[in-house]
Order: sequence, then C-alpha cells, then structure tokens
Amino acid sequence: MKKLGLLFLFLLQFSCSSQKATKINGVSFVASREEATQEHIDNVKYINANHAAIMPFGFIRNISSPEIIFNTDRQWFGETKKGAKQYVELLHKNKIKVMLKPQIWIWRGKFTGTLKMNSEEDWVTLEKSYEKFIITYAQLAEETKVELLCIGTELEKFVNLRPAYWEQLITKIRKVYKGQLTYAANWDEYPKVAFWSQLDFIGIDAYFPLSESKTPTLEELKIGWQPWKRKIKSLSNTTSKPVIFTEFGYRSMDYTAKKPWLVDRTNEAVNLIAQANAKEAIFLEFWQEEWFAGGYVWKWFLNHENVGGQNDNRFTPQNKPAQEVIKKFYKIY
Repeated sequence: MKKLGLLFLFLLQFSCSSQKATKINGVSFVASREEATQEHIDNVKYINANHAAIMPFGFIRNISSPEIIFNTDRQWFGETKKGAKQYVELLHKNKIKVMLKPQIWIWRGKFTGTLKMNSEEDWVTLEKSYEKFIITYAQLAEETKVELLCIGTELEKFVNLRPAYWEQLITKIRKVYKGQLTYAANWDEYPKVAFWSQLDFIGIDAYFPLSESKTPTLEELKIGWQPWKRKIKSLSNTTSKPVIFTEFGYRSMDYTAKKPWLVDRTNEAVNLIAQANAKEAIFLEFWQEEWFAGGYVWKWFLNHENVGGQNDNRFTPQNKPAQEVIKKFYKIY
C-alpha cells in the first residue's frame, strides 16, 4: 500500500507539472521579398521558439492621411495576404504557433503613435480604411486557424482619441475570428488603453528605458526593471488579463538600454555584451511570473546566414551571443 501511495503521489506531481502553461517563446518573423522555406523555419526551431509573429503591412502616405494601402502587387511577398498565409501554413506545419500582427507603415518611418486626422471626415475615412485592413487579416487568421491576432500596433492617438470606434471594431473582429486577441501598445502607451477588458492579453512593445550605462550589467538591468514591472503586474491584476510582450528586443550597441526604442541609423559602437545582458535580464525578470505569458523577440530575418553577426549594431540577435541567450531560456520555458 505504501508503494501504491508513493506511486500516486508521483503521478499527481507529474500531472501538475505537465499542466504548467508553456510560455509564448516567439520571434517577430520579418516579412521578406521571398517565400519562406523549410530552412528558414529550421533556424527558428534551432533557438527553441514555439511561436512566431507574422507581420503583413499596410502603408499610409503621411501622418494625416486617412487611406491605408495594403495587399498590392507592389509590396514584398511577406507583406501581403498571400505571403502571410504561406508563412503561417509553413510554420503550422512545423508545429510553431502564430500571432498574426498586421502593421501600419507611415512614409519615411513616421511614428504610428502620432497618426491623427485633421477633420471628422478624415477620421471616418481612416476608420473605414482600417476596418477593411484589419478585417481582411482577421478573416485570414480564421481561415488559417491562427492562435492569436493582434488588432493594432502602437496607434496611441488613434486609440485614445477614438475609443468608441475601437470598441465596436473589436466586436466586429470577434464575429469574424474566433481565436484570441491582443493589441500591441507602446511601452509608454499601455496604461492608457481603454479596451483591455475586451481582449485576451495585454500586449506591450517592451522598449522600457532601464539603464544609462554603456554596458549595463545584469544586476543594473534587473534593478532598472523593478518600477516598470510593478506597474505592469498591477495592470494585469486589475484587469485579470495576462501580459505578453508583443515585441521585446535590444540593439547590439553601446547604451542599448538607455533608449531601447531607437531605430535610427545611429553609429553607436557595436556592443554584443550589452545586448546579451539585456536579453538575459528580461528573461530572468518575467519568464517565471505566472501573470506573464511570454513574448516575441524583435526581430528575426529569413536569410539567417546573411544577417546580424559580430559587426552589426541593429536589433536582430541572429549570429550574436544574444541568440544563444534566447536559445537557452526558450529551452527552459
């Protein structure tokens, strides 16, 4: 009887541990000119990723233009509906789950958070155009059984100034797509988003300033996370919603954690250690938390062998020490 009791206890412990939720260990799979191949997916699997964000694009001519141009034959393959579908199907074939994350690009790289119309007429036009854009991809998400749909990325003024529009848009999306929803709020935008209760996850593009050091240590970075982490956890508790980092990443350059959102062509010196430290700190601070569901590394290119590397100071961790940090933690969680 004693042996049977010990066996039951072992099975109970095994059952409980096996039910532990797997984190979203994702990469932001950059839209390319070409189709994705098995080799491209093998490189994602190499770092133990179990999720990928697929990002078709719509384009706006200027910061006050109401028309979104998307799914045209002038776009790169991966930026279109056909390309997104091919990427999703190949990832699913490899048992990698997907977040479909349609994004807006404003000419000359103007920040999407400042998108704002100058008249009510233009607002209505933008809203109709955005609905057509996002419903197109909600339909694709349903067709391909995508696990998660992101309904927008860093659209602060649009979201804050037109709350009623977003509430009814989410209702329309729910009628088309039956999976889970999130929104990718910028790191300083997320507390102001009014519709978290209508979504399944609080989504944050996690470019929080953490340290002003040239090469921040792991301990500095962990300390830098504490005030931000408390606020994020508080919102998760208040809304009863888990948090995902819809984007997280650091450039491999000096002072990488000072202004992690920088995407300019700055000539700061390459600093592979700073990037690796920043990656490790974010895993240590968040991946053990029950209220935190995981995230998507910014960013991962298809042509793995020809990107990143020892002389690159951009965001990608590919062919850098940060890649091995990701691989290690994605295996653990």
